[in-house]
Amino acid sequence: MTLPKMIVLDLDGTLLDSNKNVSGRTVKLLTELKEKGVQLVFATARPPRVTVFKGIDLTTLGTLIFYNGALFDCALTKKQIHFGIPHRTAQKVIDYCNELDPEANLSVEIKDHWFSFKPLDYREFMHVDHNPVVIEQEHVSSQDCTKILLTDFPFANQLVTTYQNELNVIVTDQGRLTQIMAKEASKEQAIAHLLKTHQLDFDDVLCFGDDYNDLGLFQACGYAVAMGNAVDELKEIADEVTSSNDEEGVANVLEKLKNRE
Repeated sequence: MTLPKMIVLDLDGTLLDSNKNVSGRTVKLLTELKEKGVQLVFATARPPRVTVFKGIDLTTLGTLIFYNGALFDCALTKKQIHFGIPHRTAQKVIDYCNELDPEANLSVEIKDHWFSFKPLDYREFMHVDHNPVVIEQEHVSSQDCTKILLTDFPFANQLVTTYQNELNVIVTDQGRLTQIMAKEASKEQAIAHLLKTHQLDFDDVLCFGDDYNDLGLFQACGYAVAMGNAVDELKEIADEVTSSNDEEGVANVLEKLKNRE
């Protein structure tokens, strides 16, 4: 593996350890690679408001892709690109989820604003210090949704089957989190846009990941590294499996990369 022109890193379960920290060693290696001209991209399912971490400033190191590719800034025009679920489709999905399970723990993200239709406490599960704002469903009925989220939804597989041709439906976090986005929203499609602006190809990209929302990226990139804690499906298609996110798996690969120069 030679020095790539772009490195794409997932956050949770990959760059971040279980305590949501990044080691100083990892930050140092990323900084050195950036100084050598490597484009760094942080591709996450998270919204912008929860991508600030102690000891690392992601915004100065590289480009951020949010909501699994549904929201990011164009490197060329500096304009925000948003792949939202059309509002009529979003309302149809929300109604269908409530029909399947009237007690569904459902929330909606709209460009970094988080809403739910009943009180939900996600502070521990999602490692956040706030919960979605409770509103009436009609208040978002005319807006394109960035993402629809369901936790511990017993009919997740049925959702995948029903909407797999119309939407991007991913089940992550050991089956506990169902994420629904526009069909155009994926990490690999967002990276394709960035590559075009930088006149690069997927063969020039090294990527790191651990969960199902990284599968498309792994299939597209020139070299893919799965974390030791990754799902088996990701490990099976990876070019390399490193140690876990709690064992500095990213840094261990970057160190080898640096030493091969």
